[in-house]
Amino acid sequence: MEALEQVADGRATVRVRSEVGAAAAFWCGGSTGVGREHHVEWTVEEDVAWGGNTRPATSFSPGVDEEEGGRIVFRGRLGLTGDGGATLEVVGTRILFDLADPPPSAAVDGTWVEISVERNSVSLWPFLL
Repeated sequence: MEALEQVADGRATVRVRSEVGAAAAFWCGGSTGVGREHHVEWTVEEDVAWGGNTRPATSFSPGVDEEEGGRIVFRGRLGLTGDGGATLEVVGTRILFDLADPPPSAAVDGTWVEISVERNSVSLWPFLL
């Protein structure tokens, strides 16, 4: 991960690289962690809106990519939790999401999807294995 900039609230924006892609997001760890290798938890503060920011995937492989306009696209298998939430599995990592109304059909549970979110809604938290 490499530092890109620091924003007004003191958080750093970093570029994280993984086996499935790279993206810039807010770093929520200590400043000494920037520039080093970490295991991270992705936190996304944007809901899954089927037909809006979420659609069937064009590729059946996991991915994390950046789009023009400051958006991050996560590609993985969607899991509906039944309690108004969802998970996106990307290479064994599960990212938690809330569902926007109306929720997607149960038929999309377990399918490959792409979720495109604003970069400013994504944070990275370091953790130990």
